[in-house]
Amino acid sequence: MCGISGIIGKHPLTDELLQRVAGMNSAMVHRGPDGSGEYQDMHLALAMRRLSIIDLAGGWQPLYNEDRSLVLIANAEIYNFVELRKRLQALGHDFFTGSDCETILHLYEEYGIGCVHHLRGMFAFALWDTEHQRLLLARDRMGEKPLYLFEREGQLLFASEMKALLRSGLIPFELDPVAVDLYFHYQYVPEPATPIKGVRKLDAAHILTVDVDPWQVEETCYWRMEDAPPLEGDPAELIRAELETISQLAIRSDVPVGVALSGGLDSSAVAALAVRKYPDTMHAFSVGYPGHPPNDERADAQALAEYLDMPFHDVELATDDMVAFFPELICWRDDPIADISGYGYYAVMKLAREHNVPVILQGQGGDELFWGYPWVRRAVKQSMQKAALWSKGWKALPHYLQFEPPEGPGPQHVQRWLADGFGLWSGWKRFLCHKAGPMEQMVFYDLTPDFRMACQGAKGLYTSEFVELLDSARPTDLFTYSQPWPRVDVRMTRLISEIYLRENGITQADRLSMASSVEMRLPLVDHCLVETVIGLRKAQTDHNLPQKYWLKEALKDLLPDWVINRPKKGFAPPVRQWHEALFEAYGEQLDGGYLVKAGILNSESGRRLCAAPFPKGAVAPLSFKALVLEFWCRRMAEYAVCPSQGEVHASRN
Repeated sequence: MCGISGIIGKHPLTDELLQRVAGMNSAMVHRGPDGSGEYQDMHLALAMRRLSIIDLAGGWQPLYNEDRSLVLIANAEIYNFVELRKRLQALGHDFFTGSDCETILHLYEEYGIGCVHHLRGMFAFALWDTEHQRLLLARDRMGEKPLYLFEREGQLLFASEMKALLRSGLIPFELDPVAVDLYFHYQYVPEPATPIKGVRKLDAAHILTVDVDPWQVEETCYWRMEDAPPLEGDPAELIRAELETISQLAIRSDVPVGVALSGGLDSSAVAALAVRKYPDTMHAFSVGYPGHPPNDERADAQALAEYLDMPFHDVELATDDMVAFFPELICWRDDPIADISGYGYYAVMKLAREHNVPVILQGQGGDELFWGYPWVRRAVKQSMQKAALWSKGWKALPHYLQFEPPEGPGPQHVQRWLADGFGLWSGWKRFLCHKAGPMEQMVFYDLTPDFRMACQGAKGLYTSEFVELLDSARPTDLFTYSQPWPRVDVRMTRLISEIYLRENGITQADRLSMASSVEMRLPLVDHCLVETVIGLRKAQTDHNLPQKYWLKEALKDLLPDWVINRPKKGFAPPVRQWHEALFEAYGEQLDGGYLVKAGILNSESGRRLCAAPFPKGAVAPLSFKALVLEFWCRRMAEYAVCPSQGEVHASRN
């Protein structure tokens, strides 16, 4: 695992451009503290930093094939490398290292760009074919490993992190208005966009090839979860089989492996599956809060660790420490992400590194794959109602006028349920709303309070000039499709995975683990597991079953009932307390700050947001989003400063 960067040009690279690549590489020492590697050709420069996980002594990059006609740098963990190696050796390939990544080179020799179809794991790699003068960039199916891109005439730069790409000094720090508006609605910028004009991410499950002569850049998609074929069978049995397989593969390592453990089902499942197969002692790491408030899951996590006979370590997150670290946390995340729980992810990774455990398993992906969020289940139902309305018109009304159970057992839930006419009144209002609204827009993120508040109030924060730059772009475009829609439940799984999981969850997992030089592994986003769930879902839908029903059925003989039936919390911090403390320390910087000077926020908005407004029902209010973006812009603009004076030319002429 490491960080990679490079540049390819239509014209031969200058010495100054080569120095810029070295600068990008130096910005990623945290991703690879164990060493570095470089490769240069007339039109290409590659660089990498290494975090040694597999073949500690021999797995140094760049890696080469037998005749050194292929060159590889990879930020990757290929889980099935043992099986691939045996197959490739049987085909006559010679291996020079024990690195898992060397399999990529020999797969390319056999299958060309189709090599990616044989890889099971997480990866972003750059492969240089010297004979054809072609660069291949590829990213894993679920987007676990990042790759940022910047193109200008006759050149392409890439790097594992935004900070590294900006350190090249070749990218003007200019914000993209549409991306900034998306950020204020989603609390992050959905991939593959970024907030900086001209910078994007290579999308997950995509390949990008660059041919030097003639100069040509092409990008193709090689995998979509929606393409998984229908799968008949017992969901519990088939899902358990995939979980057993990936838990065996994901613990392959020549260094210690641990697990980030909350009290929730997903991390508990990952721990229980992995600890039985791990050949050594697996340690568990968790976080808590002073005074052990209700959101502190340490007791639950420790109880499971003791049940599994795992040594348990925890760290308490003090508000003052979080506030002091806040500017650095924003920088480490690389993208502006207004998730106040991010400090917990950083702290648990730092704790693991302090105990000399550089590989951590985490349970991200279970909620997105198995209906862990109630609002996503509601989005499926309401989108199905909207699809019926499109095809049937008024005849679809019975789909809306259905009796609904109370949202919870408490008297307040029952009272609201009775006032709503057992759900009939809200169904009627929804029918009228859907009938009046755009029929192509699925019901999705507009169910979340923060998104709705942004739709109502974000433009009021902007300058009139900034609003004009938004043109006709709408944040809802990301979940707007022509009718008739395909399988709504499958499309919704893709949406929550590609939008929320990838940018808010997986991005933080990667950046905040690598900030402490820790490799994060997410077994529940394994593409074979994803294909199994989607295939089963096509054959027998499950969104109307109890929450996470298939996953719980698959695990019921592995985990005790007090884990399987416990409500999810997941490192949830004291949100309002942290929000107030952050604004007490930093809120005044929004008044006349970067966002105001850049013409995004008007002056009155900057002053108003300083007061830390936190509307009822919000999780990441507009004030917090603005504060995160303010600090992100300040820090990233520093990285974008050119390291040396003078214009950079594309050739030696």
